[in-house]
Amino acid sequence: MKTALLILVGFITTFFHAAQGKEKPYNVLFIISDDLTYTALSCYGNEVCQTPNIDAIAARGTRFTRAYCQGTYCGPSRASFMSGYYPHATGTLGYVNPRPKIGDRETWSQWFKNHDYYAARVSKIYHMGVPGGIEYSDKKSADHYNGADDAASWTERFNSPGPEWKAAGDGETLENNPDGKKPAVGGNTFVVVEADGDDLVHSDGKTAKKAAELIAEHKNKPFWLGVGFVRPHVPFVAPRKYYEPFLPYEKNELPEKRPGDWDDIPKPGINYKTSSNMKMDIRRQKKAVGGYYASVAYMDAQVGVVMKALKDNGLEDNTIVIFTSDHGYHLGEHDFWAKVSLLDQSSGVPLIVSVPGKKPAVCHSLVELLDLYPTTASLCGLEVPGRLQGKDISAMLDDPEQTVREAAFSVAPMRKGFLLRDDQYAFIQYGEDAAKGIELFDVTKDPGQFTNLAGDQNYQPIVEEYLEKMKQKLASVRDNDL
Repeated sequence: MKTALLILVGFITTFFHAAQGKEKPYNVLFIISDDLTYTALSCYGNEVCQTPNIDAIAARGTRFTRAYCQGTYCGPSRASFMSGYYPHATGTLGYVNPRPKIGDRETWSQWFKNHDYYAARVSKIYHMGVPGGIEYSDKKSADHYNGADDAASWTERFNSPGPEWKAAGDGETLENNPDGKKPAVGGNTFVVVEADGDDLVHSDGKTAKKAAELIAEHKNKPFWLGVGFVRPHVPFVAPRKYYEPFLPYEKNELPEKRPGDWDDIPKPGINYKTSSNMKMDIRRQKKAVGGYYASVAYMDAQVGVVMKALKDNGLEDNTIVIFTSDHGYHLGEHDFWAKVSLLDQSSGVPLIVSVPGKKPAVCHSLVELLDLYPTTASLCGLEVPGRLQGKDISAMLDDPEQTVREAAFSVAPMRKGFLLRDDQYAFIQYGEDAAKGIELFDVTKDPGQFTNLAGDQNYQPIVEEYLEKMKQKLASVRDNDL
């Protein structure tokens, strides 16, 4: 009787302490690719480029189909989601760090660091030049290259040098090389390199390896770990085996091309890289698609390395996993290439959020990358700073029918372009007074965004409505405590 009583008391005591004690906080694993269009992922419907490791995250989490970046190239986008402010709020419209404007206000990872999390990044989270900041022609400087990084955001930070366009293998410059005489070159240039050697020769392989090591080292303490992969940013360089599914290059398909496609859009709406100004014929365009897909496949394999480390260390059930990109990318749509434009291919991003215990889902509501900071703070039981310009979208992870915003907002600073994207229309204006032109697309009838309705007299009331909405939005993004 006495023994039974002691057992019962012990059980009750254990249960009481378990009920009163705090559960282990969620970790945050933030995985970001560079220059990745959602259309290249098999979980978003691509039937040619297979991305099984990213698909596996989507199978456990919520896949957002209408997520938008706040800047359509690296610098302003990354500064925005890390600082918690729109680019025009901080004035971070280029490749610089937002710290001078935000002062001592905590960035996303810094907020977690200040709440007793180990906060680290591996490779590119804030802006870092690719390939210039990655290649190891000067090993010493590459090891210490931090780009527009913010030291206060991290407990530790690590870079991942790699050979980039200088990798041994078969390389070809596709851009501005019509006679084929130009060798593989560096810079922001379309170059394909079928590389010799294995995954660890290159930056992303080293990033995955280091991230896996950090997961193992810090599994007993809450962590916010940023894993920044640089592929598929040019140069399109990956080990040879990743090219095999996309060879011969001639079999790769290009998007629909329509004669006179640019006739109804203002000059700033024509992207900075086009098939014409890059002097890329059909062969080169198809090779660019194959090189891009090979780079995506290589990056996906590195995502697998990181996710395996999470599983091997028993952390799947208490780690929030986010996969995204800093912005989208054109692969020949409208004869445009690369980023910067405000069309969906460039302003839209893949976004997958996997939270332990939440059911898998697909969410078609509009969200912004700016929403990740407040959402993860909320999910981890931290106070959500009231100053943040993003929104908490955690309710969508329980009910994907929830909505938090009527429209997504994005900017293309080098074009002075602004986007409001809602359920029916994509409205783009160039110049804060729209003096440099307007685009209006009914995305329900014209998802490819081929017909600009801004000049149609029947749509003038709608144009006027969105001009006023944009005026209000521009005023609101500056209405903060900075």
